[in-house]
Amino acid sequence: MTTSRTSAAPRPTAGALRLVEASTTRPRSVDISDYVRQMTAHCPYLAPSLQRGLTSWTVYRAGGDAEAEAVQAELFHAGVQAAEWLRPLLNRPHGLLRCENIVLLGDVPGARHRDLMAWPHWVLKNLYGPVGVMFGKFYAGEEEVTAAGHGIPAAPASFLPVRAAVRRRDPRFLAATPDLAAALAAADDDGRDVFENIPTEWTEIRTWARHLLPPAKPSPSSPARPASPPPSTS
Repeated sequence: MTTSRTSAAPRPTAGALRLVEASTTRPRSVDISDYVRQMTAHCPYLAPSLQRGLTSWTVYRAGGDAEAEAVQAELFHAGVQAAEWLRPLLNRPHGLLRCENIVLLGDVPGARHRDLMAWPHWVLKNLYGPVGVMFGKFYAGEEEVTAAGHGIPAAPASFLPVRAAVRRRDPRFLAATPDLAAALAAADDDGRDVFENIPTEWTEIRTWARHLLPPAKPSPSSPARPASPPPSTS
């Protein structure tokens, strides 16, 4: 049985994200039908997941006056909820086909969705990679390119996919973070509390996650470590 302390953690940022649609296979607030159909050509697990109704979407909208850091904190909390819901299901029939997508709508003054999602994504994949849960990120309107150089359709909305890790395949998405790739390849969910040895406040969690950033390539004009998480596609 998995547990999480985040439900008991202080959440002064509550309200920065408004729930638009709870987990559903057919969201009405964002049209994902064409996008999902096109993406089946790039993900071998997506078509069977869709056929079994195992791909779902939870849609949030950032409040018009919300601060970027508060939205980051709420995205992180939403990601934890999705991961903890998913963990006990992964060993059930078709568990590897389950995917919960956290959709972000709305604008935050002075912050792109890329900025809002980077730190939550970085922390979540480091917390949950070792227990076999994979987090990705896609930005509205931005075309992605696979490791093989193939173009991926632009997403109609920004979202964080949360799914079972495919240990023989996913580590190659993490070439820029070899330690994380190794942890994912050896992932085993032993029921641990992933928050056992880290703080519960978002600002402290983000500070903790900075030490996990990979070293930057030395250059006269750059610091020894990057200031933000490295880009990745999954």
